[in-house]
Amino acid sequence: MAKRPAEDSEDQGGPLKAGDRPVHTGSDAAAGPFEDEFDDEFESEDEILEAGVDGRPDEEREAEEKWDAMDVDQKTFILGRDKLAAGESLFPDPSAYELLHNITTTWPCLSFDIVPDQLGANRKAYPATLYTVAGTQAESRRASQNELLVMKLSGLDRTVRRRDEVESDDYDDDDDDDGEVNTDPILETKSIPLPSTTNRIRTRQYSPQNASRSPMTHTATMLENSRVLIHDVTPHLTSFDNPGTTVTPQQSKPIATLTMHGTEGYAIDWAPLVPQGKLLTGDNDGKIFHTTCTDGGKWTSDTRPYTGHRGSVEDIQWSPSERNVFASAGSDGTVKIWDVRLKTHEPAVGVQVSHTDVNVISWSRQTTHLLATGADDGQWAVWDLRQWKGSSDKAFTSQSRPAASFNFHKEQITSIEWHPTDDSIMAVAAGDNTLTLWDLSVELDDEESKDTAGTLGVPPQLLFVHYMEMVKEFHWHPQIPGCIMGTGGNGFGVFKTISV
Repeated sequence: MAKRPAEDSEDQGGPLKAGDRPVHTGSDAAAGPFEDEFDDEFESEDEILEAGVDGRPDEEREAEEKWDAMDVDQKTFILGRDKLAAGESLFPDPSAYELLHNITTTWPCLSFDIVPDQLGANRKAYPATLYTVAGTQAESRRASQNELLVMKLSGLDRTVRRRDEVESDDYDDDDDDDGEVNTDPILETKSIPLPSTTNRIRTRQYSPQNASRSPMTHTATMLENSRVLIHDVTPHLTSFDNPGTTVTPQQSKPIATLTMHGTEGYAIDWAPLVPQGKLLTGDNDGKIFHTTCTDGGKWTSDTRPYTGHRGSVEDIQWSPSERNVFASAGSDGTVKIWDVRLKTHEPAVGVQVSHTDVNVISWSRQTTHLLATGADDGQWAVWDLRQWKGSSDKAFTSQSRPAASFNFHKEQITSIEWHPTDDSIMAVAAGDNTLTLWDLSVELDDEESKDTAGTLGVPPQLLFVHYMEMVKEFHWHPQIPGCIMGTGGNGFGVFKTISV
């Protein structure tokens, strides 16, 4: 507590030096009445009692002593690893996100895909807009309510805007005591009826011969009843930005229904280098079928499938650089590379990458010899395809070591995808309700650390952990840098972190 400055003394003669004291030369009588230099520190005895022994109220001091005596858990809480106690819940830190919105639909969706738009590339302005398609998973007794949803999400504003960022001068302090402004997104939908649950859906977009027309958008939907439906959703997308436009029931009917599969499947992909349309689909019997669109607009599938997996085909991806090459992942723990020009319909290369199901794969579009895999045991890895060697024995499955592998997740990997423009950034979703971002450019020696900030089991390449309940699939938006959209048990989430 600050004390009163001392009175000036006439016979002191000058300022006191450090440690010096004035010499007392007079008698006690001459000194006059005694003065206590602390005389007016407190006005009364009552004030002394209220302030306590250290100058603070007793209540404040006792509360601090009680807090110091508590057994505070200093352990870092790790999403996907640590469990919440009864009554606890998780809330995102808005300062860690640039964009964070949640959208719910009538029924959850196992799969969706982002539709490229004409709003420009490398968009950073807010509010953001995006277009997407998704297939629902209605209850079994309400299977007739399944639908293909064509959606436009607009008004996706920054999660937190500070008061000084608001252009309006009439900001109302009563609206938000923290000085933050949040807006709700706008969801517009067009519905196409489906006869069954959607296992997976993918889109392709191509430019028609008439350059004056907008790009055409097709969807391919793998259903639980083993059918594959192809729709032209161009009218549905166009209607969002052209008020008064009507979508007829005829326009919502599939332009093709593929029936070659005997069982349901989840593996599906459009060829990115074939404008007229080329589709691959794989099922639980281990069969992969190749479907193409003829010049007359008719869709035809090979009667003879590609075979080689000893179990279900879990995922398929075309090569981003070679129009006749694709990769497949299976429940047999292998990834196989195929060339559609080979008349044998057998894999050119097969590699055992896991002892469990390989659920998902992702082919880097920037460095096309890199392929990422995600397995049922929670491990995901990156492979250099230049190290994979073929064999004349088609039954042979080779062994290879990954360029990088991580076992941070302890539940199955449900989705994996490279950043569309940065091949050092990877996103991974898992059954532990997390969606993680990774920076593969971080390389540390074994002697340095395999952990982050002293937290065991957290590799330094881990950038961000986002919580999303029952996350099934996600995609980077190719035109909004760093923006990710995911789908899970509680609907859709759109977010962009400050990390990427």
